[in-house]
Amino acid sequence: MSEEMNQIEVKSFEAGDRVKGQVTKVEEKQVIVNIENSKLDGIIPISELSSLHIEKAEDAVKEGDELDLEVLKVEEEALILSKRKVDAEKAWDELQAKFESGEVFEAEVKDVVKGGLVVDLGVRGFVPASLVEAHFVEDFSDYKGKNLTFKIVEFDKEKNRLILSHRAVVEQEQSKKKQGLLESLQAGQVIEGTVQRITDFGAFVDVGGVDGLVHISQLSHEHVEKPSDVVQEGQKVQVKVLSVDSDNERISLSIKETLPGPWSDIEEKAPKGSTLEGVVRRLVSYGAFVEVFPGVEGLVHISQISHRHIGTPHEVLQEGQEVKVKVLDVNKADERLSLSMKEFEPKEEPDASEYELPEESKGFQLGEMIGDKLKNLKQ
Repeated sequence: MSEEMNQIEVKSFEAGDRVKGQVTKVEEKQVIVNIENSKLDGIIPISELSSLHIEKAEDAVKEGDELDLEVLKVEEEALILSKRKVDAEKAWDELQAKFESGEVFEAEVKDVVKGGLVVDLGVRGFVPASLVEAHFVEDFSDYKGKNLTFKIVEFDKEKNRLILSHRAVVEQEQSKKKQGLLESLQAGQVIEGTVQRITDFGAFVDVGGVDGLVHISQLSHEHVEKPSDVVQEGQKVQVKVLSVDSDNERISLSIKETLPGPWSDIEEKAPKGSTLEGVVRRLVSYGAFVEVFPGVEGLVHISQISHRHIGTPHEVLQEGQEVKVKVLDVNKADERLSLSMKEFEPKEEPDASEYELPEESKGFQLGEMIGDKLKNLKQ
């Protein structure tokens, strides 16, 4: 086509027109396209190829690509075109719909910059560091080129402001998973969990994305001073579900109820007639309760404390005292243990003075005493 014809055809376009073009040449800082249904060439400067900063034109397009473009400027024999403006216009409409519906979508992280991540959605989307994950991330360098799911949390076309959040998606998924788990859990279930945190009042155990509390009283059949004496963070444990409060997202768990009870093998540990050592835990009017195994107390009835008569157990025993006991009877079903202490107490010899004659009777013969009695009868 002659130069004159080119000029005539160029003048049939004006700024703002939409055209289609095929990439015929990719240079470092610009792209040459052939305008559809014409013999005209168009030029796309590198700055008009993408909403993001790119170093080389080949980072955005390649030869043969069909592009939707907008005329920026009409020069003598060519059109100056923009791919970026057309992409942005389409993108804003699509993104507004996504923002209004709360849609979750996937996109590639194009760059890592100070303060967050950059995503190309036809327009520049920014993910602040605080909205990348639900947990703290120190270094974001691995995120470049990674595909993540996002929600739009801030949308302002006039200010060209688009804020995205991956964290919102993660938290939404966690919440759904948590609610589903809460609804599936039932009191009485025994499940495996992992100890996440230890506090003064117990341990928090992760049972599949939700933390439940094992109160210190539910850690063991034995008395527990500190939860860290019984469990460690990261430890796998079996727990029994005691209760589930879905509304407040609270789960009460027990490790103790998954362990053999202290009375489970009591007949083997404390057979009738055996001798055990224990500690006096409580004194009552009718006897003493002695702990012979952790969580197992037996009763020493007041009559089994001593050979001699005592008014109250306090006369001979005190709480915390270590004693030796004999097992008189075992009742596993009722969790009762009858014990005796008096067999380990030496019997006191009778006091001989109780059987001696009175002082005034000493020196008299038996016959004399009988004689006196006979005399009295005759009189």
